[in-house]
Amino acid sequence: MAHSLVLLMDTHLPLKDPVPIFSLVLFIILLAPIILRKFRIPSIIGLILAGMAIGEHGFGVIEKGSIDLFGKAGLLYIMFLAGLELDMTEFRKNRYRSMVFGGLTFFIPLLLGFVVCTYILHFNFKATLLVSSMFATHTLVAYPLASRLGITKNEAVTVAVGGTIITDTAVLLILAIITGAQAGNLNTYFWVKLGISLSIFALIILWVMPMLGRWFFKKIKDDKTSHFIFVLALVFAAAFLAELAGVEGIIGAFLAGLALNQLIPHTSPLMNRIEFVGNALFIPFFLISVGMLVDLRVLLKGPEALIIAGALTIMALSSKWFAAFFTQLIFKYSPTQRNVIFGLSSAHAAATIAVILIGFNMGIVDENVLNGTVVLILITCLVSSFVTENAGRRLALQEAEQKPELPDQPERILVPVSNPERIEALLDFAVMIKDAKVATPIYPLAVVQDDEEARDKIHLTNKMMEKAVIHAAATESNVQVVTRIDLNVSDGIARAAKELMISDVILGWTDKTSTTDRLFGNIFGTTMDNVLQSVWETVYVCNFLHPLSTTKKMVLVLPPNTEYELGFLHYLQKMFLLAKQAGAKLLVFSTPRTKSLTETFITQSKLSVEVTFKPFDTIEDFLILSREVTRDDLVVVVTARKGTLSYHAYLENIPAKVSRHFKDNNVILLYPEQTEIDYLEAGLQPDDLTLAPIQEQLANLNKLGKAFKRIFKGPKNKGS
Repeated sequence: MAHSLVLLMDTHLPLKDPVPIFSLVLFIILLAPIILRKFRIPSIIGLILAGMAIGEHGFGVIEKGSIDLFGKAGLLYIMFLAGLELDMTEFRKNRYRSMVFGGLTFFIPLLLGFVVCTYILHFNFKATLLVSSMFATHTLVAYPLASRLGITKNEAVTVAVGGTIITDTAVLLILAIITGAQAGNLNTYFWVKLGISLSIFALIILWVMPMLGRWFFKKIKDDKTSHFIFVLALVFAAAFLAELAGVEGIIGAFLAGLALNQLIPHTSPLMNRIEFVGNALFIPFFLISVGMLVDLRVLLKGPEALIIAGALTIMALSSKWFAAFFTQLIFKYSPTQRNVIFGLSSAHAAATIAVILIGFNMGIVDENVLNGTVVLILITCLVSSFVTENAGRRLALQEAEQKPELPDQPERILVPVSNPERIEALLDFAVMIKDAKVATPIYPLAVVQDDEEARDKIHLTNKMMEKAVIHAAATESNVQVVTRIDLNVSDGIARAAKELMISDVILGWTDKTSTTDRLFGNIFGTTMDNVLQSVWETVYVCNFLHPLSTTKKMVLVLPPNTEYELGFLHYLQKMFLLAKQAGAKLLVFSTPRTKSLTETFITQSKLSVEVTFKPFDTIEDFLILSREVTRDDLVVVVTARKGTLSYHAYLENIPAKVSRHFKDNNVILLYPEQTEIDYLEAGLQPDDLTLAPIQEQLANLNKLGKAFKRIFKGPKNKGS
């Protein structure tokens, strides 16, 4: 009986027991977006309004302190995701634009705020500087909307995110200076300590953390749970180090995202888990905690509170709009892109309330400014959500209309597997090179030799393929397992490739003692030569010793005349996509002519990959390559089948050279797509031998020309 009474007391408002608190918040996270979606209201607003209703200033169901831990974690998670999802190549390419926008979105609110606070609100100098800097800061509350709409790679979003970290860093440094001045500690020691602590912090986050992450992912390859916990630990450790250095934790979380950006491919199971946990739990908690700050009753406390709240809100929104407007004029962005930048940069939440609360606690600003800031947070979060939702949707539609036409035959990737230990690595590679816009599945293939043990082998094969399905499900990739019974494995692969209209075949190799087998491995009991003579699509022979996410640099070796092959453009597209997904720089060795055509392809396709070219006329000289390759690099060597345009006798020895020079590296041997030919040994059927290669070259060149027109097709090229 006594226990029941205690339980009843625990359910009195505000709730104290964590079980009903957590249960209530989860139901809000579930139902608020569903209900408000019917009224075409962004889900973010629903969570903020729900926070207002259940908070201390609403019905008093939950005290804000009860969810502070998850709320703070959600803010750090938003900043971490912003850094993690940032396209680093685009960011580096547009870093000056981000700096310009960061400068505009910092100085315009600061200057306009200084005028309003001094001549309209009549604040003193410290209060004026504090409130003006509060106008400059903003929080990426609407970033999850941009992520859901798929526009995070757009230049407008990249510039807005880059500008956010610049302006927030500047504001938080000003806050540190104001608090130092208020405490009377603004001396030489203060500046030396701040400079040294920030330098050490930046060194740890941007140099030590990527090195530690690369080491961890190499050593712990298969424990997915450990990968996720490791990433979370680094994020919160970075936030803690930022606070030790004298700035807010959001700076550390964002820099942690940048540091891990190249180690976590966007198509990886780990990225999927990070986004899922953030969007399902941490970020909604943060939005609810923002709503719990809002107290609409402050508007009833007299005209002064209303005047200050109105002035602060109008000043905050108008100054951010001017910053976005001037950014549009300078870089010639579209009105839709301007609105996206304004939407993302107009919300004031975490850093804003941090600045004002510190100022209020130190006696720099009074209660009216604090209450006006709370109203400002509500209105700017609502405006930010509506503007980002509407402008982001228009931008997504515009990007969809500008996408190039897809080839008539969609890509289909076949992954023959026999070794369970290789399935995950080969599937990860398939996901990374797969075009996300193409809905066709990835086809893991198991071939069982037709003999008296075939029935038992099928059961074993099905168990092995379950691992492929489970792994692919973690990446939300569509997978269709294929099992075949055939006389031999090479015939099974060839028939499956024809029946499924496969465009790419991914194979693994194993080390053997004989020369040939040591080069290629024995694929399910058949040699690679048999596979290459029966499968004429693009073939990737992969030897992955380390996770692809740990790749620092991707070295692509193109032999002479490879630009004449039918599959040239196709495999270029895949290799550039692989470099982008792995977050790796691309170093291309090629002849001048191949370089020229590759640069044309990059320009026409508008690929955002950091590429460096080096001359390489003699593909036999692997000593030149070995000097450019480190242990963390991926080596991709394009070779050719016998009888094709780019084939030369020295290509026979390429696998041996690769195995000898790059035995500690991830390696891919790439065989471009070809039209099927009958290769004739020297001395046999000489009459046909003189004519067949010429006819084959003409057919290949004709198809290559059509491929160029198909991929480069666009408004600018119609007259060419």
